Amino acid sequence: MADGLTNSLRSASQLALCEAATTLPQVSDKRALKLQRLHLQTVEQLLEHFPRRYIDMSAVKKVAQASIGSQCSIFGTIHAITLKTPRPRLSLVEISVLDDSGILIVTMFRQPWLMNKFHVGDTVGVSGKLEFSYGYKRMTNPFIELIDAPTQCGLIVALYPLTEGITNAWMTRFVHAALAKTRGMYDFLPLDVRLRRNLMSRTHALCAIHAPLSMEELACARRRLVYEEVFTLQVSLMSRHAQRSMVCPACTHVVNGKHVQAYLRAIPFELSCEQQAACRDIWEKMALPTALNHMLLGDVGCGKTVVAGSALACVADSHTQAALLAPTEILARQHAKTLGAFFDAAHISWALLCGSTPRADRKHIYEQLASGKLNVLIGTHALLEDEVVFHQLSLCVIDEQQRFGVSQRAALLKKGRNVDTLYLSATPIPRTLAMALYGACTFSYIKHPPVSTRGKRTTHVVAKSLMYTAYDAARDALARGEQVYIVCPLVGIKQGDNSLVLERGGTSIHGKRASGEKRAHENAKAGLDESLTRSQSLYADNTQETYEYAAICIEDEADYAPCSSQSVASAQSEAQFLQTQIFPGEKVGLLYGGLPAEEKAAVMNAFSRGDISVLVSTTVIEVGIDVANATIMIIEDADRFGLSQLHQLRGRVGRSNKDSDVYLVSSSQSPVALNRLSAMTHCDDGFKLALFDLALRREGDILGNRQHGASHLSLVNIIRDSAIIQEAYSDAQALVARDAFLQLPEHSLLAREVRTLHS
Repeated sequence: MADGLTNSLRSASQLALCEAATTLPQVSDKRALKLQRLHLQTVEQLLEHFPRRYIDMSAVKKVAQASIGSQCSIFGTIHAITLKTPRPRLSLVEISVLDDSGILIVTMFRQPWLMNKFHVGDTVGVSGKLEFSYGYKRMTNPFIELIDAPTQCGLIVALYPLTEGITNAWMTRFVHAALAKTRGMYDFLPLDVRLRRNLMSRTHALCAIHAPLSMEELACARRRLVYEEVFTLQVSLMSRHAQRSMVCPACTHVVNGKHVQAYLRAIPFELSCEQQAACRDIWEKMALPTALNHMLLGDVGCGKTVVAGSALACVADSHTQAALLAPTEILARQHAKTLGAFFDAAHISWALLCGSTPRADRKHIYEQLASGKLNVLIGTHALLEDEVVFHQLSLCVIDEQQRFGVSQRAALLKKGRNVDTLYLSATPIPRTLAMALYGACTFSYIKHPPVSTRGKRTTHVVAKSLMYTAYDAARDALARGEQVYIVCPLVGIKQGDNSLVLERGGTSIHGKRASGEKRAHENAKAGLDESLTRSQSLYADNTQETYEYAAICIEDEADYAPCSSQSVASAQSEAQFLQTQIFPGEKVGLLYGGLPAEEKAAVMNAFSRGDISVLVSTTVIEVGIDVANATIMIIEDADRFGLSQLHQLRGRVGRSNKDSDVYLVSSSQSPVALNRLSAMTHCDDGFKLALFDLALRREGDILGNRQHGASHLSLVNIIRDSAIIQEAYSDAQALVARDAFLQLPEHSLLAREVRTLHS
């Protein structure tokens, strides 16, 4: 009977997770509307609304003992509280806090409502940085909270993401009410996994992350919940992939046929060891009856396209078809140019389908594709159209896969049955991040360029006031008959309506310019030299030091926000300025994503032929552009870009045996921004730069926000949690191998969680 009562209580707690937040005490309809701004509508969503940081008030100091400049917590009684207005529209509340050793002056700016919250005689806890001025120890805008009783001293205070009308105190009440209502819920992690990994229960972990008794308990709770996030996502991805292969076997490709051999003979150079290993990895998996789900990751210019071509060649021997999907027409045409000649030599039929393909050519391609006469179709989003019907699609290669949404990738895969899929990415994704987000995939890495005869590429950080040095280098290169890229973050600034046009991934974005902003002061060369020196050791062998340095930088992430839009270079105005003022004797071209496809192709063809000497562009040249004669790149307002994107951009130069130079121009005076840029001067390894970028930013900034799984990893820190990620990855593999459909009784709760993840 006791067991039945316990199960009944557990079931009630479990069901409470799905109940509306309004079922909790003090969550009125009005407050529920405010919670909805934070996407908090259910009890479970409140439980998973984790604190953004904590104030450890357990290290309590007396006023007299606290050291100047230290972070500390002080408890005392309010002796006086005063509202002051030192100048119009600036209010401050000054609170005098006494303990038995001295007095602390607390200054709270622009919070006049504190006069109603605190009163003389209240016991408060204050936590912040201790300063000394005008004869008193002081804290400015610290965390301050009422202490109800002496027993409350020593607590760890959770600070939550909030919205207008919901204070931290109210959020704490709501979360604690949710914890009380769900206490005793079932744990969906299998018991054997929890025991093997020494993980606390879910109920305990949720209580400890919201109201930890110690920092040690908080660390254990976070470890459990991080593992849970990664493990659930991995099981979701792996089980779906395993189920597809069980329901419908994949094509067992012929991987050593005559067309593949002819393709390899057509390549005019010998593949590197890494390229050969990647080919073998892919071929072995293509020959199996389970669908290939493989990601080929490689740095800029490492030769991923040629490896992908070897997989595409297999379909000709297997008498099936393949699709190569690229995010831009420029990249699709580059693939057609690179692979087309090899396919022709190997007698593999292929075609290029883009938005600009003439109607008559489209009709012919559709007919050839539907009849099975066409082996390989290379193209852009045009491949996703309903008119594109394959006779027997068995392989999809998706280049720069992070640029496509989940539904777009799925639309292509639906054109075949359990299609083999090969993803390519020139964005260097560290292995732990790849494992966390793409658990169903296997991976191959190519980290080094196949050609060792390439010239030296040097990266420089240049203040805007010293930009003439970059122009001088460009003039010297042009005098030698070489070519120049100049990259701008904006397409243009419209005159008359005070708006600007940005470009992200080839798409124009319109926005208003900030009003009243002045042009930022230009950096002095001495300041840049100092920043370069400070970051000299960032990319030594000791990567732990890199992570620690990055962890410090992230606190000041706002420091490298861009300067006024009025001072940011736009491609249109820059092209006009360069043509008339800097390079009057040269042909200056302009390229951006919003141009019609025919114009883009014409500009790129002219630059490839050498008819255009200086190409002014947005980030549309980030991938797919291969002009060996281009040796100089100048990136304007480089502090506006992430490190991974800067690394991809500079990969457009240094593609021949000629030496090349990249100039990162910035008007920022922020040490954080300049140190980020100067890291580019010391490291040419895209994977190390990606790790550093991850430490400073977030996965979404590097991969894009449309990646499946990224939104489910709210607690995971890819660098700090790499060991947990690997544990969860291997455990998920073992579980799915044993129970792909999650049908065992001990996996029933996990199956529910996985279904929730899919929805």
